[in-house]
Amino acid sequence: MKHVLKIFSLLVVISALWVGLLQASIIPESHTWLLPMYFVVSLGCYGLLMVGVGLMRFPTCPQEALLLQQDISEAKDFLKQKGFDVCSE
Repeated sequence: MKHVLKIFSLLVVISALWVGLLQASIIPESHTWLLPMYFVVSLGCYGLLMVGVGLMRFPTCPQEALLLQQDISEAKDFLKQKGFDVCSE
């Protein structure tokens, strides 16, 4: 719930800033109407950056990989006992 309130308050602040820029005519009106589009594009770039950083920092777990390989071999043995044809690749 706290994240929803943070996001909502951020959107309110950004909307107030945008309306203030529209009312004050500090920035030309043609540029001011494009600010929401710039915001959405910036948010998308930020999201892609965070996904990229998360992928670069993704931990490798060699112990978990060994356990997964053991589970796979156990599952293959189980399926062979039940009569299924399992590739031995």
